[in-house]
Amino acid sequence: MANVDSIAVAPAEPDPTPRPGQASRPAAARAGLSRVRALVAVAPAVLTDGAVIAFALFTVLYHLAFLGDLRPSVTFRIWLLACVVLAVVAVLRARRRTPADSTPADSAPAAQEPVSARPAADRRLLIGVLAAAAVAAVSAGLANTSVNVSWWIPAVSGLLAAVGGMLLVRQAWLSGPTPTPAAPAPTPAQSAYALVVSVLVGISSFFMARNTPDDVYYVGKSVWIAERDLIPLNDFLFSENVLPSMGSQPPIPSIEVFDGAFANVVGIHASSALWYVLLPIMAVLAALALWRLTHRWAPRRPVLAFTVAIAYLYLVAGGDAALGTFHLPRLHEGKGMFVSAVIPLMWLYLTEWFDNRSRRSLLLIVALSITAIGLTNTAAIILPMLIGAAGFAMLLVGRWKAAVVAAVAALAYPIGSLVVSRLVLGGMSATGADDAFFDAAYTYRRTLLFGVVGVISGLALWCGALLARRRTPALLAAGAALALSVLFVPGVLELLSALSGISVVLWRVPWLLALPTLIGLLCTVRVPAPTRALRRAASGGIAVLLVASFALFATPMWSPKSWVDVHDRPTWKLPQQRQAIAFWIKDLDRPQGLLLAPKTIMRTTPIVTSEVRVVLPRDFYLVEYDLSSQFAKDRLLLAGFADGAASPTPAELTPALDRLDVGTICVYNGNRYARDTAPQLGYQEFAKRKAPGAMTCFRRVG
Repeated sequence: MANVDSIAVAPAEPDPTPRPGQASRPAAARAGLSRVRALVAVAPAVLTDGAVIAFALFTVLYHLAFLGDLRPSVTFRIWLLACVVLAVVAVLRARRRTPADSTPADSAPAAQEPVSARPAADRRLLIGVLAAAAVAAVSAGLANTSVNVSWWIPAVSGLLAAVGGMLLVRQAWLSGPTPTPAAPAPTPAQSAYALVVSVLVGISSFFMARNTPDDVYYVGKSVWIAERDLIPLNDFLFSENVLPSMGSQPPIPSIEVFDGAFANVVGIHASSALWYVLLPIMAVLAALALWRLTHRWAPRRPVLAFTVAIAYLYLVAGGDAALGTFHLPRLHEGKGMFVSAVIPLMWLYLTEWFDNRSRRSLLLIVALSITAIGLTNTAAIILPMLIGAAGFAMLLVGRWKAAVVAAVAALAYPIGSLVVSRLVLGGMSATGADDAFFDAAYTYRRTLLFGVVGVISGLALWCGALLARRRTPALLAAGAALALSVLFVPGVLELLSALSGISVVLWRVPWLLALPTLIGLLCTVRVPAPTRALRRAASGGIAVLLVASFALFATPMWSPKSWVDVHDRPTWKLPQQRQAIAFWIKDLDRPQGLLLAPKTIMRTTPIVTSEVRVVLPRDFYLVEYDLSSQFAKDRLLLAGFADGAASPTPAELTPALDRLDVGTICVYNGNRYARDTAPQLGYQEFAKRKAPGAMTCFRRVG
């Protein structure tokens, strides 16, 4: 038997003429697999960084287009060509790099920092910070609930916790060695998980629809641009680009122009382009942005932290200001993408800049700042606060030069573009829109919420610096917590409102936090346990408790209480009956003049088409044109008549109809008074729609 075995395994006589490449096939296969793994590992960074640079380029081209009076479709084609050129250059540069340079993920990840490597901190200060953070989180979560808690308690406790946390991380920075590398590169498995989750997030965007009143402006502008291939520098809702534009909206943001130009070039409806093409892409990018910051800041278990952060966004919505509400349900609005993607990426790029001070990191900060102002004017308010928080933290450890350079890179374009816009194009004062103001307690309640979820948010805010990876992440988290804690002191927001002249958007100051990432970091706390397996189990248990708390004590994104409808097929983000009625009216043989219809239909119509001009696109926007003016009074009078909420006499209605040049009146069949009065006003019935949404339309005679 031994002889048989030896014969069976005996090597064959070597072939003196081996086939070309035969021996190299296994090595080639391993090299190919290694390249695939490397590409998967860097894919989240490539996708997000590429998207930032691409949209920043479009924003700059859009702003330059004003000089040459270029149509949006022309700007889009120039941008598309420029993106192709940049992509080719990037690929050629990547191919010239050595394998070690181009595949950072193949290198062994840096080991997590052991507890013994950390410098000894003042135990009394640490205990004091934890105690103050606990008091602040619990009292803030209970404020404005059935428990009567003065806001001074969480405000002072939170400020003490933030100051103490800053002192602790500064001490750790100055006394501890610099880790090399600053953070491990993501592994292929980690990046693959993030990519799969992000794609699932993008797919879910097709089926959840939230009817947002602001869409009449944002989506309506894209529709107007797509159908006319022009950029409205004046009002496009109440007039045909004639009336002065709203003072709160100078033509700096480019996201609506991008959508309209894309739809015009491709030849599809702008709303379909936004909700069926761009929204899923934005959802993927926002999730990847969250992953990248979470991976960079988490000291351990970044995948678990990322999972908790995604769960937080899906399970904590409900209110009109919760971060979950500004994710998928409102991600198509520029401000939604700003808080969901730009904020985490800005913290990430700042972390990279302060760690390595490379030109690449600085370029990405500049590009992201341009992207931010291309998404929303809110960037000019939130970014200075964010950069100020990061810069102050870096000043405390002597990095003042890097802080100044980062501030200039991040703020020059956003602030400069707004200043130029105001000087060149002017603008109305939006005093009416700025009358609303929310104090610190109500701001916390709206954004970080209250009850159990509010307590968890407070713990993430005031303990985040102690949980984040050492040095730069911890210091930046401490800076953000300190800045927001100062803003939460009673009277500070009031002072900012008085000095700046803005009030209505100051409730967005918590956006400077990367709150979902800080929420995720709660499950990365190192729990004392004798074995590594038990420590992992403890972290998993904390993650389960967090997700269970969100599920039990918050309103999920898909709940009707979040004003979200879940469909079994991709849909526009509109109530389907209103959408059908708007299309039905659009196809009618209508006379010239404005359309008078119920408010909900008039708010839906600009999203369907700009060809049908309505009496009142949205009553909130009337504050820009003086509510006491005849301009506003006529529209409110007629809208109440069409809604059935008021019964003005024909003598009151006729002058308003004539002043506004109303050509068509459409009312629900249940509005008997309007149906009976329309003929007395000189209108003739010409169309009827069957139920559901039964409606009768009248057109002007003569």
